[in-house]
Amino acid sequence: MDKSKQKILRVLGYLVRQRRTELGISQEELGLRANLDRTYISGVERGVRNPSLTALVSLAYGLDIKVSVLLENFQIEVDKL
Repeated sequence: MDKSKQKILRVLGYLVRQRRTELGISQEELGLRANLDRTYISGVERGVRNPSLTALVSLAYGLDIKVSVLLENFQIEVDKL
């Protein structure tokens, strides 16, 4: 995987982890809420999984936010790296 894709996935993982931490829930709990496996959540947060659009929608649902809100600060975070 090229570096720009890795960067994008790391930022997405950071944003998911940040929101999950704000909610005070575990990866297991997020998995239950989003109907995704805990290991999948872990992979997303570590930036090694590239979630599909449907998985991204499920993650946002599990995080109790809209996809647009989840990605609101995406470019800011990408620019920091």
